[in-house]
Amino acid sequence: MKLLGVKKDGDWLYSEWTLTYRVGWDSICKAASLVYRYTEDPEIFVGSGGTGEKKAMVASAEEVMDIEENGYLTIRGVSGIIRLPLVITVFNQSDLVRLSVFAKTDDEKLAEEFAEADYRNFNLSMCQFMDSVEIAMFE
Repeated sequence: MKLLGVKKDGDWLYSEWTLTYRVGWDSICKAASLVYRYTEDPEIFVGSGGTGEKKAMVASAEEVMDIEENGYLTIRGVSGIIRLPLVITVFNQSDLVRLSVFAKTDDEKLAEEFAEADYRNFNLSMCQFMDSVEIAMFE
């Protein structure tokens, strides 16, 4: 996965990534299922162009695979891996992924790591995580 750019707005870092290939709904659900497993209090939302967004009622990572196809899937919660709140949105039949990371934390190392919207540093911090999300799409 390739980082297209990152910007800071308040305490959030907003980024866009491009996948190696465009992906369909099953692949998106596989990735969301993996993220769900490693996220504290995960929430999933789905939506499409003009129909608005709705919360997907799932209680386990396995149930993520049963979510009805939509235009996009968003998963949010506190990542057990990054140890910060994050929001990931993957668009159906696309190669676009949006990632937002809440960068305010009492952990000095993490606070320093995510203090700036610096392309190089953010890429070093998040690339392996995002690559793992992409790999999950093809397992």
